[in-house]
Amino acid sequence: MAKKSTNVRLLNLVFGLSERLAPPVGTALLNRLWFRIPAVPEKARQPRGQLPTPTPFEVGTLRGLSYGEGPAVYLVHGWGGWGLQLAAYIQPLVDQGFRVVTYDAPSHGDSAPGPEGSSSSTLLEIADALTAVVAAQGPAYGVIAHSAGATATALALRDGLEVERLVFVAAATDFAVTLDQMQAVLGFGPRIRRGFERRFEARFGPMSSFRTGAIVAEIAAGRALPPLLLIHDRSDAETSYQGSADLVGDWPGSRLETSEGLGHRRVLRDPDLVKQAVGFLAERAPGGGAGSGREMMWE
Repeated sequence: MAKKSTNVRLLNLVFGLSERLAPPVGTALLNRLWFRIPAVPEKARQPRGQLPTPTPFEVGTLRGLSYGEGPAVYLVHGWGGWGLQLAAYIQPLVDQGFRVVTYDAPSHGDSAPGPEGSSSSTLLEIADALTAVVAAQGPAYGVIAHSAGATATALALRDGLEVERLVFVAAATDFAVTLDQMQAVLGFGPRIRRGFERRFEARFGPMSSFRTGAIVAEIAAGRALPPLLLIHDRSDAETSYQGSADLVGDWPGSRLETSEGLGHRRVLRDPDLVKQAVGFLAERAPGGGAGSGREMMWE
């Protein structure tokens, strides 16, 4: 914690000087920090509890694991996450007759870097990774996505990915809010921010085009949206609860489950919320295994 505080103070100093004397230097530094993947020690990535025996797979530079048999449910982690960060869902889904597919995005976990190079990535790269894994592992009945993984999933849907049911947990819905948070912590000023926004827009288009509501509108213009369950903790300090509340209004047929005091990551392991997510996916799943009851509901 002391090292982190020292790093923040140093960045505050660098950004303060750059804002006054050399905004392009501050802009370049902010750009580097924005796309950097935080390192997570291998020990911290070990799942809690026992899991079924997995089948490892590789798709290009991506490494993943598959569990069970049946309709495929893909687990999509967020920025700086890893596939088994969503491990609490694996056994309950397998018990319901699903095949669970989890993987590490480029530059995350055990996967090698993608086109952005070591320790860096983009949302587009993460969205492309999901599309590539689904193409290799089979059609997606469901997706459970965490944080920025929800945005990446929405981008993949916009670009043609077909999914029957979705669960978004602690979804990141507006990256202008993320930029606000970084500005508050790192202390860069308006000149550096404007430079970064211009640099971002030149490469990817306006940051507003990555708002989940805007992506959803693009998808809805071409086809019906799949049913969506949103899960978000009111005390989440990393992604806005209000963003998920607003997304319910943008996404017909969606609903929001709320928790209190779990924050951004513990919400992934809460037994009641895991049960609700698995039940939502199982409501209309095609038959197989424990799906004899589900099959009766399939239309």
